[in-house]
This record gives sequence, structure tokens and C-alpha cells, in this order.
Amino acid sequence: MAESVPTMESSDEEEFNDTYDSFCEINCEEGENTQPSPQYVPPPGEVTVLSADQETVSLGLPLADHSVRCTLQIDYSYIQRSSLITQDSGTVKVEGLKPGTEYTFSITRIADNGNRSKATTLSVFTEPSPPGNIAVCQVSSESLTVHWEAPAGEVESYIVTCCSEGEIVQELTTETNKLTLNNLKPGVCYSLQVSAQLKNGRRSKPTSTSARTCTPLESLLENLGLEQHYKDKLSLSRILQIDEKTMSDEPAKCKSDLPFYFLKKLMMVNVTARNVKCTSVNESTCDTASEKTGLDFDNLSDSLHSGDMLNPLDIITALFLCSDGFVQQEMALKMSMCQFSVPLLLPNCDTKQCTLMLWALRDIVKKYRPQSLSESKGFIEDRIVVSELPMISFVRLGDCSLSKSEILNKLLSNSQQYHDTFIHRNMECGNSPKKISNGLAEITWYLPCGNKNMDVFSEPVAVANLRGDIASFETQFSFLCQTSAAVFVFFDNLDSQCELLTNQNHKAQIFLVGNHQNQNLEALKTLATKLALTKSNILLKTKSMNDADFVKTMRNTVRDVVEKSKMKMRVEQMVDIAHELGILVDEDSEDCQTAKENADAITAEIQDILKYKEDELPLQGQIWKDLTCLEKEEYRLRKVGSKNIEMYKSDLQKEKTILRERQNSYDMSKAMTCFINAISNPGIERCYFLKWMRMNLDNLSREKLSVLREQYKKKYNSKNKEEIKDIDRQLSNSSLGTEHFFREMGQIYEASVSLPETDPSRQQLQHLPKLCAQLLLDGFPLELVDGDASNIPLRWVSDVLSQLNDLVSPKSKILVVTVLGVQSTGKSTLLNTMFGVQFAVSSGRCTRGAFMLLIRINEDVKKVLNCDFMMIIDTEGLKSPELAQLDNSHEHDNELATLVVGLSDITIINIAMENSTEMKDILQIVVHAFLRMKEVGKKPKCQFVHQNVSDVSAHEKNLRDRKLLLQQLNEMTQAAAKMEKKEENKSFTDVMDYSPDTGNWYIPGLWNGNPPMAPVNAGYSEAVYELKKNIIHILGSCKSSSNNISDFTEWITSLWTAVKHENFIFSFRNSLVADAYMRLCTEFNKWEWEFRKEMYTWVTNAETRISNFGTVAEKSEISDMKTFLSEMKSEACTVLSKLETKLLENLEQYFKQTEGHLYLVERNKEEFANSAKSLRRNMESSVLNQLKAAADIRQGMTEIDKIKENHTKQLERRVHRLIDECRKKKFEMTDKELDEEFNKMWNEALEELSCPKQKPSDVITSVTYHLRENLSRKGSLYCELLSQKNLKDCGQKPFKCTAEGFYRLTHTFSKFFNIEDHVMASQKLADSIINACTEFVTEKIQRKNNYHDTYIQEILRMIDNKLQNSQNVKIETEFEVSLKQHICADAARQFQKMHEDFIRVNDPYRCLNQNKDKYCADFKDVFHGQDQCQKKADEFTNRCLRPAVKDFVNRSLGPDIIGEMQTRSEFSTRMSFQYSLLLDLLSKNDFEEYLSYINSYEDYVKKWILNKILEHFSKITTTFEFEDKHLQSSINSINDAINKAKIEKKGNLKTFVEHVCQELGDKLVISQDALGTFMILNNADLEQFAKWLTECVKNMAQAVGEKFKKTDIQMKLKTLHVKPQNELFTKLIGCGQQCPFCKSPCDAGGQEHKEHFTSLHRPEGLGEFRWIFTGKLVVDICSSSVCSDTHFRCSATNGERHPYKDYRTIFPDWHIPPDVSLEASDYWKYVLATFNNKFAKEYNAQPADVPDTWKSITHKQAEESLKKSFNM
Repeated sequence: MAESVPTMESSDEEEFNDTYDSFCEINCEEGENTQPSPQYVPPPGEVTVLSADQETVSLGLPLADHSVRCTLQIDYSYIQRSSLITQDSGTVKVEGLKPGTEYTFSITRIADNGNRSKATTLSVFTEPSPPGNIAVCQVSSESLTVHWEAPAGEVESYIVTCCSEGEIVQELTTETNKLTLNNLKPGVCYSLQVSAQLKNGRRSKPTSTSARTCTPLESLLENLGLEQHYKDKLSLSRILQIDEKTMSDEPAKCKSDLPFYFLKKLMMVNVTARNVKCTSVNESTCDTASEKTGLDFDNLSDSLHSGDMLNPLDIITALFLCSDGFVQQEMALKMSMCQFSVPLLLPNCDTKQCTLMLWALRDIVKKYRPQSLSESKGFIEDRIVVSELPMISFVRLGDCSLSKSEILNKLLSNSQQYHDTFIHRNMECGNSPKKISNGLAEITWYLPCGNKNMDVFSEPVAVANLRGDIASFETQFSFLCQTSAAVFVFFDNLDSQCELLTNQNHKAQIFLVGNHQNQNLEALKTLATKLALTKSNILLKTKSMNDADFVKTMRNTVRDVVEKSKMKMRVEQMVDIAHELGILVDEDSEDCQTAKENADAITAEIQDILKYKEDELPLQGQIWKDLTCLEKEEYRLRKVGSKNIEMYKSDLQKEKTILRERQNSYDMSKAMTCFINAISNPGIERCYFLKWMRMNLDNLSREKLSVLREQYKKKYNSKNKEEIKDIDRQLSNSSLGTEHFFREMGQIYEASVSLPETDPSRQQLQHLPKLCAQLLLDGFPLELVDGDASNIPLRWVSDVLSQLNDLVSPKSKILVVTVLGVQSTGKSTLLNTMFGVQFAVSSGRCTRGAFMLLIRINEDVKKVLNCDFMMIIDTEGLKSPELAQLDNSHEHDNELATLVVGLSDITIINIAMENSTEMKDILQIVVHAFLRMKEVGKKPKCQFVHQNVSDVSAHEKNLRDRKLLLQQLNEMTQAAAKMEKKEENKSFTDVMDYSPDTGNWYIPGLWNGNPPMAPVNAGYSEAVYELKKNIIHILGSCKSSSNNISDFTEWITSLWTAVKHENFIFSFRNSLVADAYMRLCTEFNKWEWEFRKEMYTWVTNAETRISNFGTVAEKSEISDMKTFLSEMKSEACTVLSKLETKLLENLEQYFKQTEGHLYLVERNKEEFANSAKSLRRNMESSVLNQLKAAADIRQGMTEIDKIKENHTKQLERRVHRLIDECRKKKFEMTDKELDEEFNKMWNEALEELSCPKQKPSDVITSVTYHLRENLSRKGSLYCELLSQKNLKDCGQKPFKCTAEGFYRLTHTFSKFFNIEDHVMASQKLADSIINACTEFVTEKIQRKNNYHDTYIQEILRMIDNKLQNSQNVKIETEFEVSLKQHICADAARQFQKMHEDFIRVNDPYRCLNQNKDKYCADFKDVFHGQDQCQKKADEFTNRCLRPAVKDFVNRSLGPDIIGEMQTRSEFSTRMSFQYSLLLDLLSKNDFEEYLSYINSYEDYVKKWILNKILEHFSKITTTFEFEDKHLQSSINSINDAINKAKIEKKGNLKTFVEHVCQELGDKLVISQDALGTFMILNNADLEQFAKWLTECVKNMAQAVGEKFKKTDIQMKLKTLHVKPQNELFTKLIGCGQQCPFCKSPCDAGGQEHKEHFTSLHRPEGLGEFRWIFTGKLVVDICSSSVCSDTHFRCSATNGERHPYKDYRTIFPDWHIPPDVSLEASDYWKYVLATFNNKFAKEYNAQPADVPDTWKSITHKQAEESLKKSFNM
């Protein structure tokens, strides 16, 4: 075993070495020339290194002489010395060494006796460690960068070896741990080895890895940031989403920006899209730098040859390779619109294969006019891939000095307009070397316009251009040779053998194009002979020929080929040739082919479009149109005539049911079955299918339309107008697109929904909305408004959007952008350009109805816009010729405009200033829509767009036009306001926030030149881009919150429902508005309650202080009550002002929120602010009256208190005198004797005490005075009537109204039609007021206070308020006077009794006699000298503190109960309350309950509230918790007061008790009688009394608590100062107004609302109204009547007939919109249908003629209608 010796310090080591060496030397000297002595130890001899690795060295030693036993000591050193001692043997192994290090070993033998041999030394290097963690960190097509971790040891350098297929490619040395290997081959796998080399030249073992260089394609894709999309292809939704780059004007800063910069511009059809390059910092600063420095020709030449630019063709090729088929198609379409060449054969330089881009070119449709049609002005329109055209191809062989692409551009451009169709070397970045686009065959088309002077070629021609040398791309060349009519080969030098040209299987003519200066004419001749070329087939540009001449020659040659060639081929036909040559075809994918088969299976059946629609899509035909008419008639009731409205509506519903049954009777057609199956397929196949469908259907429609147009031309001048009309109708109906299939799908679904839920047919179709939602999410447009039927299938659209919401939730916020304008003014094109989307813009197919499309918002923009998606809505043109002949076309336009403006956050209005008549019409429609939105609380933004205005000074020049526009808008606003009866809107800026300078955009024409060869105007794209940025900026700066998808659905429903009515504004009802209003009411009610609660608390405290004024408990230093009251009133006003400010601030803050659609209820803000102010006014009046009453009553008690105090003092003196007398007697007196003495003294004292008897006041006189005061302000007639009757004689009998004067006549028709008469209404009003006043009087009497004049003033104020608010009753003078006399007389009698009772209870003699026994007991105690501490403490607690504590709890408990009840939903708002009330009635389903509710509404509500309170607090212990809270609060206050009084320790017991009372003066009202009685004959010890008092208070708390627990809630409510049931009633009854027709209560929040409304109207028969001639109860519902042409009469109309539609002229404060849905009033219909006979019997009438549909309403449907009406 080796033994390790501890290492020494370096200094010790040196010392040791010196000693050892000298020792050796001495030994040697002594041993010279002598024989070895016995002590001699032989040295180890020659030591060899057997092995050395990274941490171990093995040494070999010669065999030792075994005569001497030795051990070995091995010393080895690197920086520090180490030692090892081991047995002497042939091998020694040293471990734990450092790799790559030189060690010096010294080996010595040591004998047993300690003698040492001479040392043998040698140096050894340990094996170096190889480099660690080798990795390749950067890869390009020509380089690899490798890095590694440095190993341990002294490394001098690293050797990096790069091998390929076993051969060393490069070997490099580096001193760092990173190296880049350049000049490698693309796409090759290399083996990389790294060895570490030490300073001694030793190498470590190599560490290896392998890496593959990128192919040129991979490298480029990585540079462009597209590598991930090579497999995971770019989709349309990805490139169309709105992100920061979409809105940024910053140029591309790095190569990865370039593809998206190109796509952004291309999607907006910007012809500058191909001008893509990065702007480096150097470039941006070069101008400023050049100004400061001199010329540097080296730098100048370097900057001219920047190799860092990318060729646009590479970017385009990369994008096509990284995009899915739909992006490719969209790119090709947009490139074609820009007149860019598009890929025909797309190369992949990695796989060396190319693809025929048939699918990508499929969507390109071109219109042109060949020479043959120039006379007739006809045109040809077709998909370019199915057009049979000659193709001319241009290729290059070897190098060529001529720019083929540039010559082609000149060839295709006419003299007026040059356009770069093909990218060439002289374009921006066109000279950058192509990395992946060689082998790309591009195609473009020259299409004539029919004008000889402008057309380059009179016939259409396809032009192909192959990039790169054909020698490298033989496949592509072969393809072009077989598909082209001619191939033009550009060359500089020709090989006479040139097998490439001679071996081709030519279908095409070959033309050789070269530069004459570079030609080997002999070789050219030889080749021409081989190819049998004529002179005309060789085109040489001579030195004397300029480009124009050369192009002209070439153009003539091409023209000649085009005119003579019979070789014409469709791109579709090229597929077979491609397959033969091994070229891939993009349409060969399985998904695409399956989808094509599915689409063809449907469209192949179509022969006659009209017949096909009738047979295969029957549900959207006449049935759907009839349903639409019925729906609108249900709302408008135009044809109701003399029929009963509800019967008529019931008949309409039956007709609808029949039509739905007819729809359900159809089996699903074969076409629809195939269609639904196909769109049910997953993912990409579904998208292919829809695209195939769209293209196939467009092709069919186009064919049909071209035939019809020809017929129309022929018949145009015909006298047979019917024929023309028929062709016109066919033109309108020949449109067939995918939207018709989706429309049918919607109708199938809507019809199925009318079936029972369990019906299998319905269940099988439940998945359809989700399918459609997924398509919407994928970017397909969905039809919102059916343009043919002019209707929205609401259930279908709602369910689709609901499914969409589920798919994207929680990211479901949307902003909506809409376009409106005249037909064919480029609205769809504008949206397509702006957002890169695909709204249909095919020729002859104008948008019908409205379509919506979804665009994703990227995460980086979501924060700015606060939404997840943008919804784009494209609409049909207003004033469309197809609809112009219809009578209701203006109505249709208004409906559409109102809907889309209402749905949108911003509306783009396309107008043409040049046509002023048309402009006026459009503006009228649009302004009308905006006015309607303003009135319903929506505030959309708008931008006016003027197209075809291209002058740069347009904005300035059109200043006059903008003023004219504003003038027109103002005129239209006034006209619309008049129509909508909202004439306060005088100008357009009243309706919306609009500035003529920022709200108008001028956009130049779409085409730059004459189509079909004109590219899109760059100015158009740029202007649209600026408009888009502005729109997004406006949306981003909007304060209102975005809608989510479910909100958007609700807007669609409510807007469309309102649109169906004639009067939109008064018909509009929206659950979002209702929800926002409900939330506002809920919040306001909370603030209002906080306000009231704080004031209740303050008033309670103030009344306590007033009650304690002038007593020992008083804290105030003021001695005069008048001054004290003034101070209290001032304090009250301060507190009220503070609370009012807080309430208004809460309201202000609430409206600053962006969430919750608060902008919809902005107009109610003022009402609620006024309600807050009104609350403060009413509260102030009430509080000041309470304070005055409390102060006056307290003042009245002061005199009595003084008398009582005086009596008490006199009695106390007499008792003390009696005690002294009794004590002087020599004998012991018995209790009986003491009693006799006391009685004698008591009787004498009472006779001597002077106290005048209090006389009661005459309350009736006081009440009469206040009544006269009240009526005198109204005129002499009132006073005259008042004088005719003495108040004492009034109010003895129940109050009865009688008909006088005019009303006697109308009263004879007591139940005329459906409005109750004046007398009945007056009686109801009187009864209601009498009940309210009676309750007030009862409440005051229960308090057992003295009478105060404020009580009668409050009663008169209540009567005035109720009379003032009674809109349905004309208040007659006699009625008012007699009613007030009746109420005041009754109140006066009750108040008189209350006053007399109060005087009796507080009579001083009575009070003295009450306490006689107590005085007698005290007298005996004092006489006997008994300790009174415990007794007096108990007396003080029970007689003084306990009543005060109970009173405090009773005063505090009421607000707590109210607060608790308000936490329940049914008491949160007026609408929630009504909903709960009606739901409760429905659950009971009891006739008597309904009767009570209808006929005694207020009484029923009061009872209901009381029952709810009892029910709630019977179940829970909350009341006790509240009581206990207040009990503990008062006990704590008492204990604190006792402790403070103890600390004072001044005076006697009297001062101690007074101190306690004073401390409690703000909280408890301690009875002065009890306190006075307690104070006399009190000899208790103060300390003992305080101790016992604490104990007694503790016991009292326990006893009172126990009593509270045992007392039921009903008893508790009777003792409360604030009655919860009354307060809740006042709050929830609201303004107390009832619908003037059906008497449903008003649901509006806040007291100061300007308009009354109720959520649920009811049949008027429930209010006792019957038909006079038949006596039958009326079934009409006012929410239906207001839409009809029927009339009403009532006292308010003086018995005259008045149209229901115009009810607001009679009842201007009432808003009675139509029901939110046709099922909304099902609740009351159900009630009347259920209890029809009972109501008739009760009302002494005949049962109503209840419509059949009412009888089928179930309990559940009634409940659902209730929920819907109240938006629950």
C-alpha cells in the first residue's frame, strides 16, 4: 500500500533538499575507493515510465538486491511537493495527479536502519485532458462556428480538424476556445475534432462532434426569420393579424423584417412592395457623414458593392415556400393586381425539384377586351388558369449581357406607361446575387383593352420568364418548350453543338436573342441550321440599335407569333406535362383533391341556377321571405285594421309556426348534405373545399350573368318591358355563392330550433353553429344580414357567435369597423386593401346584405386597443338599383344603416361629392342612423372617405366641399331629428363628435392607368394605409370599453328588433343598456343607503343630545336651547353637504370606469346627480323638522322637570326632618309605626306642594291654522271651500269621490273601452294618500312623544307631493280641499289624544305618587342606617340605565335591518324587487294574491316586504348579532364612564352619578324622573357603590341580552324608531308612478328620473278594463298598442280618441317601448289565461277572448319571459 506523506511548505522543502544533497555528497566522498559498508544502500538504478495518463503515472524500477530490506520513497513536485512511501517492488503507481502537467519524480531507497540510497530523478508529463462540451453555435451554408470548454492544464493552443467522408478538409490552430470554419460546402455533414496542445507540444485526445452546414435555402430562411415556417406554413390569419409592424412606418432594420414588410405592403396591394431592403445605421447617417469628410474612394467603391442586400426574388421565393396554399393564392392574386409577375414553377434548391403553382394562380380572374369585341364593347372575364392563351417563354443560356427581364418589361409596357412587371438587375436590390430563386419560372399576362392605339398586342398572351441558366435547369426549360408557343433564348456565347437546344422535344418555336458584339457567328449559323431556324428566328441587337428599336423588333416578332400560333394552352392543361417531367403540382395534395371532388360533386349538378336554388336550397326562398314579412308585421302591426291586436298577433304567430313546419317538412337536400359533410371535415380540407366551392360557383354565376347581359343588351330598346323586367329579375337572382349554402344551413338550423328539444332532427343539427364559428375564426366571412330577404336569422347568428365566444373565451373582446356607402363605389375593395381580407368583389356580384369577418389582434397591440379581435363588416350599397324599384328600398337602407352603425365602433362612410343628389340621400340615411345611436346611448365614430380624389392639394382645395358637407349634414340632422321627434338636435356635431378637418379622407383612384394592364395606384394603397392607421388610432384612444362577443350578439338582437319597428328610438331595448342601468341603480342605491344610514346615526345622536339638554347629562356649554338648536342645524347642514359631495363624487368616479358599458347610460348620469341633490334636500327638510320637534318637546319638558325637581327637594327635606324626629324618640319604632309616620308626612307635603295643573293645547286649532296656511298659497277659491266646513266635522266617514261637472258625463261610461274613468282614478289616489298619512300618524303616536306642528306640516307636504306626482288624475280644487280636510281632521283627533296622554303621563303629582313606595323604603333604610350601596347600584342600573340602553338599541337596530335586507338581490334595485315580487306570485300561482297585487299594489308591497323581513330574520340570528353589537357598545360606554368617574374621585355620590351621566350624554337618554328619584335619600358609600354598579351593569347586560334572544322579530319591529318595512317600501316603490294604460309600476332608478318606464306591461283587462258593448275583459297590452294604429281615450284626452302611437303627447313623461321580444309579456298572458274566469267574476265582467297562443303558454315559459323582461 502506498503511503501518502503530508506536503511541506515550500521553505521547508528547500531546506530539506539542501540537507539531503550534502548528506549524499559526504557519503560518496567517504565511500570512494572503498568497499560498500554494511550501511550502504544501493540506488534504485534506471527508472522507466511504464504509463502516464491524465491523473496517474506508473514507474518501472530494476529488481532490487533482496539482501537488504528497503522501502521506497518517491518525492514528486509540480508547484508543491508530495511524497509517497511504498514497498520496494518493480512497479510504482502514483495517483491523484493533474492532467497535462510536468512532474519531477525523485526515488530513494531507505533501509530498515534508516540509511538512504542516492536519489534517482526523472520528469514525466501527465496526459493532457481533451477539451470539454464541444458544441456548434452558428451554422450557415458555408461556415460552422464551434466552441468548447478549456481543459485543465497549461494549454498552449487547440487544433481543430474538419473532416468530410473520412477526408480532412481543414485543420486550423487557435489559442481561443472558439473558431469559425469558412469556405465549406452547403448542406454537407462535417465531423469536427478539437485537441488541446500543451506547451511541450503534446496533444490531448480529440473531442468530437458533427454538424451539417445549411443549404442555401435553410441559410436564407434563417436570415429571413422564416425557418420555422418551412414546415409550419404561414397562414392567412397569421399574416392578416394586426400587430405593431402593421401600423409602423419604420423601415425594415434587419433581414428578418423583410418578408413581413413585403407581405404588409403586398396585402395592401402596394406596388412598392418589392422595394425591400434593410436600412442600416450607416446608411441613415451617410448623408451627414459625407458632408463632414473628404472623398475616400476606397470607401466609396465599397459602399457601392454592398453584398449584404437580398434579391427581392429570393424573398418572394422564400415566402412562397413557407406559406400554405391560401397564402400563396392570396399573394399571387395581390401580385397580379400590382401587375407583378407571379410564380409558375417554384424551385426548391434543396430538393432540386420545382412545383407547378396551379392552385396559387387559381383565384386570379382577369377581364379584357380582345380586338374581336372592341366594336360591341363586350368583354371576356375568366379565371386565368382556365383561359386558353398562347404562352411565350423567355430563357437565358449561359451569361447574357442583355437584361432579359428589363427588355420584357419594355416589351409589355406601352409608350404611355412603363411598369416593372419582372424584377431586373437595374431595380432596387435587383442586382444582388440570387441565392434560391434561380430555376423560378414566373408568368404574367398581357391583356388588351380593345383600344388599338394603346394595346401592345391585340390578343391576350401569357409571358413566362425563367430565372437562371437553362443549362442548370433543364427540367424547367423542357416544361416551357412543351407548353409555350415560342421560346426566346437569350445568350452571349453559343456552342455550335449546344445539345440542350438540339435535344429538346420542341413544341415551341425557338428564337435566339443575342448581342451582336459578343457573337461567334459561325457557331450561331451551325446551331440555326441544326434547329432549322429562319432569319426571323434570330434577333441580334446591333451596336447601332438602341433599346427602343430592339424592343420594337422583338415586339413585332412576338406579335407575329401570337397572331399565327395555334399552340394555345390553359395552365390547367400543363399539369400532365409537369407530371411527365417529374414536376410537382401544388394541387396534387390529398386535401386539395378530396375537397375538389366534394365541391365538384355539388356544383356539377347545377344547370339552371334559379331552378337549383328552388330544388336544393328551398328554405331560403319564398318561405323565408314570408317569415320575414310576418316578423316585421308582428312588430309594426300595419295591417291590423279593426282586429283585436293580441288576437291578430296570435294569428301571425300561428302563421309563422305553419311556415316553420313547412320548412321542417323538407328533407335536407343532397347538396346541403354534401355541403355540411364537407365543412365538417377537419382543418385544411374544409378550407380547400370552401375555396373550390367559391371558385366553382363564381364561374357558374359569371357564365350565367354574361348570357343574361347579352340578352339584356339585345332587349334593351325593346318595347316589351315585361321581358326586360324578367331579365332584370334573373340578373338579381342568378347570383349563387357559398353564402347561399350557409344561408340555407342557417334556415335548416332555425327551423330545427322550433322543434321540441328532444326531437332527433333538432339534436342532429346542434353542431352546425360551432362549425360556422370555427370558420369565422379561420377568417371566412359570415353573412350577418340576408340581402335577399332583408332579414337576420337571429337565432342562427346568435348561436354561431355564442359558439365563437366559447371557442375564444376568455379572449373575446372585439372592436367593430363598418363601411357604408353607395353601391359599386369600392367599399369591399377598400376593406380588402385596408385589412388584406377577401370580401367578394367579383364582377357583377355586388355585396348583398352585410357580411362580417374576424381579424386577430396580436398581443403587442392588444394593450393599445384593449381587444382581442377586430370585426370587419362589409355592407351592400345603399341606393342600390336592384332595390330601387321596390317601395320599401329607403326603409331597407335605413334598417341596414341603423344596424351596422349601431354595431360598429367606427363607421367608414364612402361618399361621392360629385353627385349631390345621391350624396344627400346617403347622408340622410347615415345621419338618421347616427341620431338613433345617440338617443340609445351608443356613440360610434365616423370617417368620411372621398374616393377618386388624387390631387396632392385635395385636402386644401376641398375645404369648400367640406363646409358644404357639414352644411348638408346639419340639414340632414334637423330633418332626421324632426322625423324621430328629437328636435333638440340642431347640428351634426350635436349628434356625434365630428370635425370636418380630421373626419374626412381623400383617396385617389384604384388603378394607375387603364385596366386591364394598369397596376393598383400606389397612392391608393398609401392613402388607405393612412386611413387604417388613423382608424386604429381612434379606436385605441376610445375611452369606452370594447364589447365582448356576447355583448356584440346582444347588440345585434336588440338593434334588429328595434329596427323592425317603425319608430326605432322608442322601440329600442337592449339588455346591455338594461344591465348597465341596473348596475348603476345598484351602486346608486348603495351610496344612497350609506348617505341615509350616516344621517340616521347622526340624527339619533343629535336627538339624544337635545333630549339631554338642560340635564346633568348635558355636555354643551350653551345654556340657551335656541342657540343650541341653531348650532345643531348648522352641524346637520355641514354633515349633509359632506355626504352629498361624497355621493356625487362616487357617481363621477363610477362613470370614469372603462368597463361595464357605462357610456350607454351616460345620459342617465344627470338624473342620478339630480336624485342625489333631491335626496339631500328632502333629508335636510326632514332632519331640520326632527331637530325642531325634538328641541321644542324638550323645551316644553323643562318647566315640568323644574317642578318635579322642586317637589323632590322639598320631599327630601321633609323626609330628613322626619328621620331626625323619629330618632329622637326614646323607644324603638316598628316598620308599621314608621309607615304611619311617613304617610302622615306625605299627605301633608302633597297638600303644601304648589303645582298648577297643565292644560292641554287645542291641536285641532293648530292643524286648522296650518291647513289654511297651506291652501292660502293656492288661491282664494281654496280658502272659500275650506271655510264651508269645520275641521271638527270632517274625516268622520270614509272618504268618497263624486263625479262633478264634466266628469259626471264621462263617468257614465264608467268602463269606457280600456281606460278607467276620472272618478275611479281619483278614489284610488285618495285611498293611497290616506293610507300613507294614516301610517305616518300611527308611527308618531307609537313614539309616545308630545305633539308638534311639524307633524301636520309633514302630512300636508306628503299630500302635496303625491297629488303633484299623480299624472293620471286631473286634480280638482274641491277634491284636494276635501281630501286634505279629511286627512287633517282625522290626524288632529289622534294627535289631540296623543298630546293629552303625554300631559297625563308627565303630570308632576302623578310622578310623585308613582314613587311613594320607593321613597318610603329609602326612608326606612336611612332611619335604620342600612348599607344602601348594592340596592342603590341596582336601582340606578334598572331604573336609569336599562331603559336608556334598550332605547339606544331600538334607535340603532332599524338601519341595521334595512342594510341587511339590502344585501339581498330582491331589495338591491327597483327592477330586482319587481322581478322577485312577480316571481313569488308566479310560484304561489294564487288568484287572491294576484288580485291583491293588482288592485291594492301599495298595500300588497308593504305586506310582502314585511313578510320578507320576518322570513329572513326568523331563520337567522342576525338581529341578535346587531342588538348584541349595540348592547355591548352601550355597556362599554357605561363602563368607561364609571371608570372615568372613579378616577375623578371628587365630591360625593351625587357628583359621581352626574359625572357618569354626563359621559353618557351623547349616547344614552337617561330619564330625569328616575334619576331624580334615585338621587334622594341616598347615603351609599361612593367606592362600594361604584363596585356594585359595575357588577349590576354586567348582570343587566346579560339579562337584556337574554331578553333580546327570546323576543321574536315581529315584536322587535314594533319598538324600532326607524321602521325597516316603511323605509324599504319608500325606497322600492320609487316615484310611485304607474303606466297610464295598464297601471304597471315605474321601474326607473333615482327619484329625479325624467322618464318613467316599466319592464313588463300587462293586459289591460287585469286592471278591470272591459269593452263597453260586450262587457268582456280587454286583452290588449299597451306595449303592443303603441306600435299599432289603434286609439285610446281617457280623462287626460277629455274623452277624445287619440292614437296610441302618439301617446307621448298626452303622457310625455312615460316611455313605453314595445316588448323586448314577442314572448316578453307571456307572464301576464299566462296569468290572464289561467285566471280569466275568476278575474271576470271578481270584476263583474265577461271573460276575455284569450288568444289560443296564450293558452299554450306554460308556467316555465311565463318564468322565462319574466327573466327576459327584467334582464335577469
